[in-house]
Amino acid sequence: MKNIFFSVSVFTALFLFDGCKKSNESQLPPAAKNEALSVKKVLEDHVKTADKKKPADFIPNGFVLFDEVEGDLNNDGRKDHVLIIKGTEKDKIVTDEYRGKLDRNRRGIIILFKTEDNSYKKIVENNNCFSSENEDGGVYYAPEMEVSIDKNNLYVNYMHGRYGYWTYTFKYRSNDFQLIGYDASYNRGPIVQNETSINFLTGKKQIKDNINKDEEDKDEVFKETWSKVDIQKPVLLSEIKDFDELSF
Repeated sequence: MKNIFFSVSVFTALFLFDGCKKSNESQLPPAAKNEALSVKKVLEDHVKTADKKKPADFIPNGFVLFDEVEGDLNNDGRKDHVLIIKGTEKDKIVTDEYRGKLDRNRRGIIILFKTEDNSYKKIVENNNCFSSENEDGGVYYAPEMEVSIDKNNLYVNYMHGRYGYWTYTFKYRSNDFQLIGYDASYNRGPIVQNETSINFLTGKKQIKDNINKDEEDKDEVFKETWSKVDIQKPVLLSEIKDFDELSF
């Protein structure tokens, strides 16, 4: 009932605003005109988004749903949604000499918080931060990317088979998702070469180097080194242009 009443009020306000605008706009001082236009924009934005009740309603034109994950990201007990979206530009579909037709459209992410009235609020939208799943992996296949949610954290995981893995950990902060951790294992077949772990909240970086990396018949023995990570400002999910370009 609350939503119906608000929607009716919104349309009434817009109607009255437009009616008054035609007759009184020329009589308003500049400051009053700007304030009135700001109110109108807020009301119009509400009307445009009032019917977005399903996560799929937030997928922008020119994109399709690639993957979807549910979980509580802001510790309110409700299941939020993470949408991985993919572009649909025809000129990004190429023909590879060995692999045939490949869709090289990039992927992006949308994070939606579930609200008390079972609708959704968009928190983050970054439409092109992930490369295509069909990128060239060189002598090996391209790493597989997936997202997951655990203990209110968002994880972006890359898995590269016998070459290891790397994971970015994000936490909801100040209406965005801040990078708080990075973990990676660089392998050669079954042998771990080295492992890296970064805590961006403390600014500490740990590297564990296998001193027996060239000895297949010996157990892995790791030497630890610690250093500081120089981060000028927090890394926010909404601002990452390309995950492949991240380096710490």
